Amino acid sequence: MNVVQGKRGSLSLLCRLVGRSRQAYYQQARELERSVLQDELIVKEVLSIRKSQKYLGGRKLYHVLEAFLDEHSMAIGRDCFFDLLREYGLLVRKRRARKPRTTLSYRGGRRYLNLARDLEPARANQLWVSDITYIRTRAGFGYLSLITDGYSRKIVGYHLSGNLRAAGCVKALKMALAANREREGLIHHSDRGVQYYSAEYMKALGRRIRISMTEKGVSVILCF
Repeated sequence: MNVVQGKRGSLSLLCRLVGRSRQAYYQQARELERSVLQDELIVKEVLSIRKSQKYLGGRKLYHVLEAFLDEHSMAIGRDCFFDLLREYGLLVRKRRARKPRTTLSYRGGRRYLNLARDLEPARANQLWVSDITYIRTRAGFGYLSLITDGYSRKIVGYHLSGNLRAAGCVKALKMALAANREREGLIHHSDRGVQYYSAEYMKALGRRIRISMTEKGVSVILCF
């Protein structure tokens, strides 16, 4: 999808959508690009560790990551690290004594069936496909979260953000939900990105929308 045309027009449209002036955008672009990349690299490493240590707590996880952070010349305080885990739904809830383990909003690899693989939508609001694409400008990147109706190919929700965190995807989903009240039997399909596993995104989907995900896919999108 060609969202913007021309370098100058691309930056102007991007600034309007995120509510920033051109000057402010230029000043923050380099710092933003580095911050986005660092966050995504840390999340990717956390997911890798959680494959073998699913219930490793945040404090121990922070210490395990020290060598990785030093190797990549990255610095993140413990509070900021916990905020990052919370943003992506990666905090492990404490289990209460004599009770079954609490179901986490993100299971670090929970499998959902691919309900869209052999589905040919016969009507609107039967299948929504969620995806993220990026817009490259001279100043850096903007990340566009999209919700597309599988039958009409119409974009029913979108949001442009300065990072790859779950908030942008959630806003695109809420836009689609607000504009389409008839959602009986709706299937929401996506890759296995951490954004779609976040607690906030799962809450927005609710219980009536069926979740479908690809069998294989990357957990973190890197565009650098």
